[in-house]
Amino acid sequence: MTITINIYYTGENGSARRFAEEMVEGGIVGRIRAEKGNLRYEYFLPMDDPETVLLIDSWENQEAIDAHHASPMMGEILALREKYDLRMKVERYVDDADGIPSKDAAFIRE
Repeated sequence: MTITINIYYTGENGSARRFAEEMVEGGIVGRIRAEKGNLRYEYFLPMDDPETVLLIDSWENQEAIDAHHASPMMGEILALREKYDLRMKVERYVDDADGIPSKDAAFIRE
């Protein structure tokens, strides 16, 4: 059961973007992507909100997320969140085991 978490990091004066840049440039993102069970870890910039960065973070299962949260790397991430004084909004999604219903698939162009 794949679990995807969307985290909206919001700050002031570009701090959310600087946070994401430091996560990438400091190698933390690469280390997270290398963790067992990580399927996706990518930042996106909403076009209508320059003070927010969206992280899409996907894992194979809850056990992989728990291992990530228990890793020493979480201390580094928490310190950066504090450094940039970020607020967060979190959404959590569990993939549908049956895939995309045929009624919805008709609207998808591949």
